[in-house]
Amino acid sequence: MSPEQLIPQLVIYMVVLLLAISAHEAAHAWMSYKFGDDTARLLGRITLNPVAHTDPIGTLLIPIVGFIFSAGGGTFPLIGWGKPTPVNPLRWRNKDLANVMVSIAGILANLLIAVVAFTILKFLLMSGMIGMMSDSTQEPVILFLDNLLIMNISLAVFNLLPFPPLDGSKVLETFLPPSMQPALEFLEHYGYWILILLIYMGVFRAIISPIINFVHYLLLLGVR
Repeated sequence: MSPEQLIPQLVIYMVVLLLAISAHEAAHAWMSYKFGDDTARLLGRITLNPVAHTDPIGTLLIPIVGFIFSAGGGTFPLIGWGKPTPVNPLRWRNKDLANVMVSIAGILANLLIAVVAFTILKFLLMSGMIGMMSDSTQEPVILFLDNLLIMNISLAVFNLLPFPPLDGSKVLETFLPPSMQPALEFLEHYGYWILILLIYMGVFRAIISPIINFVHYLLLLGVR
């Protein structure tokens, strides 16, 4: 891929990533506030402003390097993360429900964005409006909306995995009986490394690829 092709695609990818991560973290902050904890709100985290949620390594360096490496034919996984949203569970009302809702808030935010992107893309395809756009407009519009759809679905599914520090592990923690405490402690100690290993082995790709393919099938269904 030439630099003339790479740079616009990288810019779109990073804009989509920043939006997806910002929405995810802001949703955690907002939900925690709704259950009585204003820790994140006081730190200005209930915002879509990416500056509040950007981690220099996880949101910028690794995604940019990963994108360039992958564009060059490498197999570097496209991963990224934002600055963790601080919460104080001791201030929550109805702690078990709060733990679940705060944990899945980011996932729900990503799914909402994915639904919006899917709806707009489907409308453009079904109405034929996409074909009426000039080539210089059509390509970035499709690329942006498709990236927005894929990125947010991927983040939602990824965060459902039951490995710390992902949201799925916090939900699992709420529902598992006390007898499963040793398993939770094991995941607390080694979950991060298990997660990294699964990513590099391509397990997550094997999980998400059929989902993305099905979404694309629905997107093109009925389009002439």
